Amino acid sequence: MNYAVIYNVLGELLTFLALLMLIPLFVAFYYGDSPVPFAAAVVITGTLGLVLSRKYSAQGEWKIKEGFAIVALGWLSVAVFGSIPYVLDGISPVNALFESMSGFTTTGATIMQDIESHSRSILFWRCMTQWLGGMGIIMIFIAILPKLGVAGRQLFRAEAPGPTEDKLKPRIRGTARILWTVYVFISVVQAVALRLAGMSYYDAITHTFTTMSTGGFSPYGPGIAGFNDPLIEGIIVVFMFIAGANFALHYRVLYVDRNSFIKDEEFKFYTVIILLATLVLTFSLWKDMGQTVETAFRYAVFQVVSITTTTGYASADFDIWSDSARIVLLAVMFIGGSAGSTAGGVKAVRILLLLKYGKNVLFKALHPKAIKPVKYNSKAVPEEIMQSIVSFVVIYMMIFAISTGILALMGMDLISSITASIATLGNIGPGFNAVGPMANFDVVPFLGKLLLIANMWIGRLEVFTVIVMLTPEFWKD
Repeated sequence: MNYAVIYNVLGELLTFLALLMLIPLFVAFYYGDSPVPFAAAVVITGTLGLVLSRKYSAQGEWKIKEGFAIVALGWLSVAVFGSIPYVLDGISPVNALFESMSGFTTTGATIMQDIESHSRSILFWRCMTQWLGGMGIIMIFIAILPKLGVAGRQLFRAEAPGPTEDKLKPRIRGTARILWTVYVFISVVQAVALRLAGMSYYDAITHTFTTMSTGGFSPYGPGIAGFNDPLIEGIIVVFMFIAGANFALHYRVLYVDRNSFIKDEEFKFYTVIILLATLVLTFSLWKDMGQTVETAFRYAVFQVVSITTTTGYASADFDIWSDSARIVLLAVMFIGGSAGSTAGGVKAVRILLLLKYGKNVLFKALHPKAIKPVKYNSKAVPEEIMQSIVSFVVIYMMIFAISTGILALMGMDLISSITASIATLGNIGPGFNAVGPMANFDVVPFLGKLLLIANMWIGRLEVFTVIVMLTPEFWKD
């Protein structure tokens, strides 16, 4: 293990984070907030970053181990140092780390009880962390740091969301730049749309940050429900749906083939899931809750898209809905958006390939000598990819079950334990009962918060990147 490389890149990453913190510092000056939280954070983070990057050299061989370590420790470091403004704003260290990790991993679970009591600059930073984490803090690092070169591929492989690496250019740096360019472009379009819909510049920017990242934070306690505006909800639904789809696919539609959406199996599967869940939830709200069809559809489409894409916005308190309605939302919590999107969860492509794999197993039971590979977009899926997907789902469900059991042993009710676990592991945000959309995670015991922080970290990095570091073989030369 080349520790010097790891320390050097982590130092560069912290220096970059310190520069990004200048943005909310300027926001603090603009709104007359105290600049101390961000000024101090810039100095502390920047100083340590410069010390590490100057003291240690990035020369030497990069292996996959260094890539995993840098990505896993990089995300953890960013969350830790990103929590400094919260601590200096009066939030306890563990709660500050929870909020910071929730931000950068685009989870959207919060411990803030009175959100609007915090300064605008703190709330701006809270939303900005989600936007940075959406496409990936390491991804933007790869895009702007020339010296990473070929080594950037190791980082890309360790961070890229999904079972396969989706390259758009021969060089990973080129792919990272393209993905971030598309991300910024769509973000600007949404911000303009929200401003034209009546939001202030501040609200349009902060909600764009947390929509495109499928994060779900809002500078207001009621969130999107507080606006009670069908037009704003409609715009956000559209951009949540876009953000939950593969950004490489968006690029291909814009610059390569306009028919890429209808050719892509995952996108079609992702769309069908949302349509079916919306119809079922609309029916449930109309039949069980007595809502009109129009109102039921308005709430259903918003909440299904929000939960499926793991954004976590709430246009209504879905925790008081009927059991049948909540079951629909619980089901889509386990699916998530597309690979290569800003969404969390298992990912639609994994669910799709598992269904195809199961179908093949049944076929081979009837035709033992038949050779029939699993196909995706008309191409055979390598067996190692299928093994990776099966392993991912097994480990994912094990982590979910273990964290649910631990929370229940800490005294939380079963529904709260189940949904708190999947909401953090899947980077969704709100759950049901004690951690519902109109509640917050501050009710979780101290050790439970540490567990959920780990869940958010593990879930955002697609499980393996973190779990592999726990194996003895990882640390052997």
